[in-house]
Amino acid sequence: MTYTPAQALTVDRFIAQHGDDSRYELADGELIDIEPTGPHETVSGKLATQIGIAITSTHYPWFIPRTCLIQPFAEIATARRPDVVVLDETFLANEPRWQQEPVITLGRSIKLVVEVVSTNWETDYARKVEEYALFGIPEYWIVDYRGLGGTRFIGKPKQPTFTVCQLEAEEYRQQQYRLGEAISSGVLPNLQLRLEDVLPH
Repeated sequence: MTYTPAQALTVDRFIAQHGDDSRYELADGELIDIEPTGPHETVSGKLATQIGIAITSTHYPWFIPRTCLIQPFAEIATARRPDVVVLDETFLANEPRWQQEPVITLGRSIKLVVEVVSTNWETDYARKVEEYALFGIPEYWIVDYRGLGGTRFIGKPKQPTFTVCQLEAEEYRQQQYRLGEAISSGVLPNLQLRLEDVLPH
């Protein structure tokens, strides 16, 4: 469900009005209700736990913020709120907004973004693939635990699908995983994860 205000929101106005509200993100000046559900949050939480374990075991200077907005383009009124973000703490000193608010404006600060697919699956499979690649994020996971995505994205028959997008020359190379398959990550090579590990019960 999209609510379009009479006047398009700027990123600054969006952050002032909705920065602390995890229900909303901004796309081209439009307020987007991302409608998180309990099962969606279950999957996001289990993913964050598994990623956190992998980060801890490698001793990388990375962490998962509790809340974070990504502003991928200075000239476009868009602010994304991924379900999981992995930040490199060594780059945060260069982030112009970070000391005042949890907003990331530089792609090199981010190692990984994860989107758990909901009813607005088109955005996760198309628009965000382009945005995150242009922003230079090395890896993007699309976790379609209900198999909602269109068949051109996840094939037939539709089934739960975990897509790992790895950046190569400004475009993502995509690898899909189904139930029972070990997921391989370029940024977290020690990750031990299968899609069923994060499904809601």
